Amino acid sequence: LQHRGQEACGIATINQRVLSFHKDVGLVGDVFHPDVLDRLNGTMAVGHVRYATTGGGQRENAQPLTLKYVKGTLAVAHNGNLVNAGALRRQLELNGAIFRSSSDTEVLVYTLVQERLKAKSIEDAVVNAMSVVEGAYSLCIMSSRKLIAARDPRGMRPLCMGSLGDAVVFASESCALDALGARFIRDVEPGEVIVVDHTGAVRSLHAPQKPKTAVCVFEYIYFARPDSVIDGSSVHVARQRAGAFLALEHPVQ
Repeated sequence: LQHRGQEACGIATINQRVLSFHKDVGLVGDVFHPDVLDRLNGTMAVGHVRYATTGGGQRENAQPLTLKYVKGTLAVAHNGNLVNAGALRRQLELNGAIFRSSSDTEVLVYTLVQERLKAKSIEDAVVNAMSVVEGAYSLCIMSSRKLIAARDPRGMRPLCMGSLGDAVVFASESCALDALGARFIRDVEPGEVIVVDHTGAVRSLHAPQKPKTAVCVFEYIYFARPDSVIDGSSVHVARQRAGAFLALEHPVQ
């Protein structure tokens, strides 16, 4: 998924409940050498490529964001933008939170941690946090025993699920599954939270809010790779159709 971001990249893994990660500014091929990948062994992993929309391109903003807190460890990869990040950040800072980055993803992570302190499980905390944060977010969240994928209630950014042997995999675009030789299962629904536990069992939860879906048009004309299929629509065909409609509206020789 290098086409989605060229500023920074990172991978976090869990092995026997021990969190390891490596991230830096630069392209995937420059940041991840074989010796680095050899150290990142485990039973679960999340990866991210970054294109800055909130916060600068410095290393502190590279993802996945990782932290240790009273309930364990988390690694979070986020695609999207939170429109209420400023207000949430000020509220969190007044409650004692200390931010290490300038990205809205850290605001989301702290919000998630606050909800986890009140919830009985990490997946319940994710659902509760979805009522607090506003904007576009597709997430992959890794705790010590669970991998969770979540998509905001409007479905602004793409997120899909596949399988590779016994493993469950998630990606922003279906082209990543094709590159792995994984089988596409389905898109994560708007407002859906999919939980994969340490046994490989898969469960689905849904956020209570149900606003009208509002997919970002830039996915179909710019962000996504032409060979991806997003919410049942081929990106390549969508671009061809957009050109056809443009020709009808503004005919030229």
